Amino acid sequence: MSILVVAEHHNSELAPVTANVVAAAKAIGGDIHVLVAGEACQAAADAAAKLDGVSKVLVADKPAYAHQLAENVAQLLGELGKNYTHLLAPATVNGKNIMPRAAALLDVAQISEIISVESADTFKRPIYAGNAIATVQSSDAIKVITVRGTSFDPVADTGAAAVEALAQDTDAGLSSFVGEELAASDRPELTAAGVVVSGGRGVGSAENFELIYKLADKLGGAVGASRAAVDAGYVPNDLQVGQTGKIVAPQLYIAAGISGAIQHLAGMKDSKVIVAINKDEEAPIFQVADYGLVADLFEAVPALEQQL
Repeated sequence: MSILVVAEHHNSELAPVTANVVAAAKAIGGDIHVLVAGEACQAAADAAAKLDGVSKVLVADKPAYAHQLAENVAQLLGELGKNYTHLLAPATVNGKNIMPRAAALLDVAQISEIISVESADTFKRPIYAGNAIATVQSSDAIKVITVRGTSFDPVADTGAAAVEALAQDTDAGLSSFVGEELAASDRPELTAAGVVVSGGRGVGSAENFELIYKLADKLGGAVGASRAAVDAGYVPNDLQVGQTGKIVAPQLYIAAGISGAIQHLAGMKDSKVIVAINKDEEAPIFQVADYGLVADLFEAVPALEQQL
């Protein structure tokens, strides 16, 4: 078997989730290659070469892949994928954008957001917002898979894989990069943070969310939010945790003023330790919490910050 992992990267650096996807590839077994498609992405390729279990890194360093437009990268995977039994990518915005297109070009089905590997052709994935786990078996010659990175422990960076440059420079001509606005923050990236402090509708306002920011900063963590808080305009939508937001699994997850709707729980219930602060003792969040505090968050959060 031969496996191609599509690296998540920002050209100048490799995203940590790539190491989690390589762990999933190791669980499948076989020769593992990593594809780094971008422009001026040698640093990301060098980092990928250090991932344990990787035997080769393929670098497509061309203008067509500068912003990893899904149409262009999918075309590349359509060419390269014929030489592999498995194509893996993280279940991120990029992965979810690219892999279905690649699967269509290869005329195979996609298996989405796997959380475990049972065998080379059988995988487990959550359905119904994580309330049930489906075991899926594929008979396709090429398995196209997105991986929920939080379900696999990242591999170490003790490898020394060969790096090979690719000649392909495929511009599908279907889309072009116009621009982007990046949110600047000194806090860790939400999906990679070891500590996440999230606020919900109970926080009450954008101004009150300062309590959440202060506690997160004290713990050196990232800030998250429920969909209710995002919809109310308290925080931008890139902080949303949940089924339609980001999937996180930090060492510590603190939920303040979050009732625990099923969609939110789907995005954070794999966290190692969950702490819930809510004045409603019947709130569903307490069903998944390791530690629950029935209290007014406006009293409990400042008290917690003071103790820290």
